[in-house]
Amino acid sequence: MKNLNLRENKRTNPLGKIILLFLAAYLFVPGFGYGARLKDMAFVQGLRENQLVGYGLVVGLAGTGDGTQVKFTIKSIRNIMERMGIISIDPNQVKVKNVAAVLVTAKMPPLAKVGQKIDVVVSSLGDAKSLLGGTLILTPLKGIDGKVYALAQGPISVGGYAAGGAGAGAQKNHPTAGRIPNGATVEREIPVDLLAKKELKINLFRPDFTTVERAVDAINDALGAPFAKAIDAETISVRVPPEFEDSPISLMATIENVEISPDTKAKVILDERTGTVVMGKDVRISTVAIAHGNLSIQIKESPQVSQPAPFSPQGQTAVTPDTELKVNESGGKLVVLKQGSTIGELVSALNAVGVTPRDLIAIMHSIKAAGALQADLQVI
Repeated sequence: MKNLNLRENKRTNPLGKIILLFLAAYLFVPGFGYGARLKDMAFVQGLRENQLVGYGLVVGLAGTGDGTQVKFTIKSIRNIMERMGIISIDPNQVKVKNVAAVLVTAKMPPLAKVGQKIDVVVSSLGDAKSLLGGTLILTPLKGIDGKVYALAQGPISVGGYAAGGAGAGAQKNHPTAGRIPNGATVEREIPVDLLAKKELKINLFRPDFTTVERAVDAINDALGAPFAKAIDAETISVRVPPEFEDSPISLMATIENVEISPDTKAKVILDERTGTVVMGKDVRISTVAIAHGNLSIQIKESPQVSQPAPFSPQGQTAVTPDTELKVNESGGKLVVLKQGSTIGELVSALNAVGVTPRDLIAIMHSIKAAGALQADLQVI
């Protein structure tokens, strides 16, 4: 094999040196290329979504609405008709098969302004079979304080169907729930005075001391001074620098685009329903030996009919069982994992044993019970 020695190459290409230096920086600088923006890992206190809910009616259904047993739908129809000037209404004459009572929910984004459109979700309350083709009539959406923050109305997009007859039926998705894109209009704002804030609180989605310390260092490097400090494993306090007192939006834009390398806890997630196993990169295994073998048992029943001799006066026909039992246990290989084995070594070792995802779940439980798994084992 030809020996390549860079020192012996007198005509070294300058471009080659640059490429080698770039590759060295890419491979050996910790966290290079793996940073995540702070805006994708945290949120600013006071700027969050608010849940809205309301009760309304969906009309225009083709006989798939609530039945006559749903009394609150009948009362709602009567109240609406009375508000429209139709006073003398007999509840016994109200048929609601083309109407359905629904709950309307929405998420009001932070800093939403009057006139802004938001999406709503409509879900049936009664025994309606489908909301396909229905239209939600004007419905006020309230917050937890009881105040109306938005008004919803419009045709419903179901994305499914339900049809059937006396002997058969067909259904796709969930026809009793649907969405109205831009179906609600914001009528009340949630006041937020950004100019009055002298300090910002940033909360991480996943509390971690290492991650919050890295975030503080990155924010201070971006601002050029120690304006940020960690309060706990989740919260970062940032004092507004003097140059950003009149432009808090520029400060937030600077902070949220800071890139950091998040640190995660070593975890192994097992989903026994689907046989899915997910392991993080920081999972470590202490010295342990693994042997795995499959045991298969096959039982086959072959009933035999016993006939008596011809013209036998006392003979009777009988069925005698004939059971064939076969047991096969495949020999398991023994694999030894050394102290501090990484996730790649663990996977390679288990593949050498020849395990399936179902077997892997049992093996991970056994390794954890032996105290050799240096990670948090979670079963979902």
